[in-house]
This record gives sequence, structure tokens and C-alpha cells, in this order.
Amino acid sequence: MSEKKNSFTEKRSTRRNFIKNSGLTLGGLVLGGAVTSLFVKNNNNATTTTPTEESAHGGAVTQYNHALMFFKPAEYQTTAAAVERIYPEDENGPGAKELGAAIYIDHQLAGQWGNNVKDYRLGAFYKPADNQSPQTVLLRKDLFRAGLEALDEYSKQNYDAVFTGLEPEQQDEVLTAFSEGNVTLYGDTSSAEFFSLLRTMTIEGVYADPMYGGNNEMKGWAMRKYPGTRMQYVNEIQSDEFIELKPEGLSSHMS
Repeated sequence: MSEKKNSFTEKRSTRRNFIKNSGLTLGGLVLGGAVTSLFVKNNNNATTTTPTEESAHGGAVTQYNHALMFFKPAEYQTTAAAVERIYPEDENGPGAKELGAAIYIDHQLAGQWGNNVKDYRLGAFYKPADNQSPQTVLLRKDLFRAGLEALDEYSKQNYDAVFTGLEPEQQDEVLTAFSEGNVTLYGDTSSAEFFSLLRTMTIEGVYADPMYGGNNEMKGWAMRKYPGTRMQYVNEIQSDEFIELKPEGLSSHMS
């Protein structure tokens, strides 16, 4: 699926067009490797920034961990501000911040996916073609942390404030500069690589199963009228009436 360039300068761009242009969703279901990372359900050493919630689906009650596993508090706040600009609240429903996308990103970076466990990393490294993923010696968690530091540094240089202290329009301008590769991170790593990772994980955090920390109360699915991870639709298929289903998560299949 080809990736079309997304512009933050289009103030009237709709959420639907953004998702369509990003090429990250198919039938309301997010595609991406980060979704498959291990979700840790309990971490006594984590710093709690949002309350732990209990959600009931089909009689099963699952306690989701909304504690930080990777980010420092300031990094979490920067990430939460950035994801909200990528997927803002509008008339269709909540934005990425309320949906817990920053918590989702935190949990993914803390696990095997953030450490590139399944990636080949011995070189030689070549400049990738346009249809290939970037080749870098940086771990995803290190790339993301470097990107967050660069967001603050660029913001201070150009607006005399860290990223979270900027007005929404200024935050959009900063993210636009990063998306266009106008900032260099470690070595010759482009800010566009960080922005691509940030955008992908934001959309995943909005639409992934709540078990992974995002898609709070399955509101992301509800906006897309996606019924969730149901095991079968026998009764619905046999019915002559249209049946609107409320979303169900993976926890509904767990005893």
C-alpha cells in the first residue's frame, strides 16, 4: 500500500483523510508489528501516571496496566502532546491522548519490539530504496528517545519553549519540520525516520486492542464501528435484521 505524504499545514484536513493518506489501516484494523509485542500486565516498579482501569466484557474483568514502563514523566508528556496533534480530538470522537496512545507507545518500547529483538542488526547497512524500510544501528527505543529530545531542542531554538509549552499551531509546525526531515538526530539519522515511527505507533495506539494499553474503553473501535475481536458471527449472519455490535476486546475470550 503506497504511502502518501501527509501535511500538517492543512488546517482543515479531516481525521478520515489523515488515516486514509497514512496507509496504516485496512477495514478499521491497524496493521503493524508493534501490535504483536508482549504486553506486561503488572509492573510494581513502574511510575503510575494514569489510573489503572478495569473493563468488563462478556462477564470477564481484566485489569489493564496504565503505568509507565519506559518513558520518564517528561518524555511521556511530550509523547502525549505529539500524538494528540497527529490524531486530534474532533467531532467524531476523542483524540490519541484520551485514547491512551502514549501509554501504548511506552509499553511497546519497553518490550522486545522496542529492542529490535527480531531484526537483523549485523550490517552491512546500505541506503534503502524508496520501497524499503530505513536501515539504522539505532534501536527503536533509542530512536524514539532521541526524537523526543530533538523535539524539545528544536522547539527551544525556534520558539523559546519545550514542545509541551508550545501552542497547537506551533507544535504542528515543529512536527511538519520533523516529517520533512529538516532535523538530524544521531549521526545522519533523519527526523523523518522518527516522525514515521511516531505516526505509525500513534495510529496503532488508537486502534490496537485495549490489552496493549491504548484504544481506551475501545472508543477507537467504536468510532469506526468495528466490532472488535469476536470469535464468530453465526447468530448475526443468520439473522434477517442488521445487528449493530458493540466492540469486544481480547479479554472477552479469557477466563
